[in-house]
Amino acid sequence: MNDGLSLTHGWLNEARHCLSPHFNARPNAEVSLLVIHNISLPAGQFGKPYIDQLFQGCLAIDADASFAELEGLRVSAHFLIRRDGELVQYVSCDDRAWHAGLSEFLGRQNCNDFAIGIELEGTDSIPYSQAQYQCLTALTLVLMAQYPMISLDNIVGHCDIAPGRKTDPGESFDWAAYRAELGASLARR
Repeated sequence: MNDGLSLTHGWLNEARHCLSPHFNARPNAEVSLLVIHNISLPAGQFGKPYIDQLFQGCLAIDADASFAELEGLRVSAHFLIRRDGELVQYVSCDDRAWHAGLSEFLGRQNCNDFAIGIELEGTDSIPYSQAQYQCLTALTLVLMAQYPMISLDNIVGHCDIAPGRKTDPGESFDWAAYRAELGASLARR
């Protein structure tokens, strides 16, 4: 993944598009927050088709016993970055994906209204891959260029906007290295 990424009408041209029905219009056009999550289905297993299925509303509930609790769940994210760095987009950045749930950032509730959600295929305790960090950095930079209200201070984990309820992206996420690479890339521009 390189810095030559581009968006057209909220869609990243270089991503694999896997459309989700789980979105709606933002209450206004504001996009000012980036939220980093993690996901694996089944928990701790990678490379399976189930994340796409979940976000598309067609998860095969009988594929794993742990999926019973997900039946009827209507969730999505804007992006998923798989372990190998593959980038998947489910919802246009101009629309509201359903990733944050009950959430608050700087006194504002309903973060889905103004946030872009990026899922990393992973868990709180397993280190993320270098390919994921490279892809995440490139994606973040193109999103910051397209949506200038997203600043370094407006990039958070799900745990930061839903404390006590969510823990992702977890202690395995290297915030210092990610922010340092973003800062260095922004300084070169």
